[in-house]
Parts: sequence; structure tokens; C-alpha cells
Amino acid sequence: MFTHNITELCRLLRRNETTSEKVFWAALRGRKFANFKFRRQHPFVYQNIQGTKSFFIADFYCINARLIIELDGKIHEFQKEYDKNRDMILAQLGLTTIRIKNEELANNQQAVLDHIFIFLTRE
Repeated sequence: MFTHNITELCRLLRRNETTSEKVFWAALRGRKFANFKFRRQHPFVYQNIQGTKSFFIADFYCINARLIIELDGKIHEFQKEYDKNRDMILAQLGLTTIRIKNEELANNQQAVLDHIFIFLTRE
């Protein structure tokens, strides 16, 4: 039941993506970006401090690089502590998170892609 609800939520998020997510997904999907496979609205289940299962849904995830890419809209200006805690939990799962503001993507998509490419191809 728990994972079924997460799957449905991920599907709903994919159907209702933001403009920034649409633009970014167009650059990533189908291994278009340096032949790396990305998923969108990918769930991560973890056990919280109380011992119960919780989850986060990443905007974009590259499995091979264990890289999460989050596109941050205006709401993230008001939830910095939540995002910091979320990124810390995901790091404990061995994942790296790159946060990109929607404005950065809109103003210079190529610079954003170059930054991600450097991360993906580092040794």
C-alpha cells in the first residue's frame, strides 16, 4: 500500500510538471544529455528517526551517478531548512543533490547543463 501510493503520487507529479521541469526534461530524456539515463519524479524511501518509513520524490535522478537534480521555485526560499535536512538524509543514502533555481535554468540553460556535465564526467 505504501509504495503503491508513492507510485501514484509520482505519476501525478509527472502529469502536472512545471514549465521548468518540462524544459529541463526535454534536455535530459532519452539519454540526450551525454548519454546519461535520467528519471523524473523518482521516489526514495528511507527509515526516519522514529523508525517509520518516509519518502522523498526527486525531480530528476541519474542512477549511474547517484545524482539528484532539484529545480527550485520560489517556495524553496521559504523552506531552506527543510531542503537542507532533505539533502542531508539523501546524502546518507549515498546520493548527491544539485539544486538549480528555476531562474538559473530560464536565464542560462546551457550553463546549468555544463555544470551538470562537469559533475557527471568528473573522476
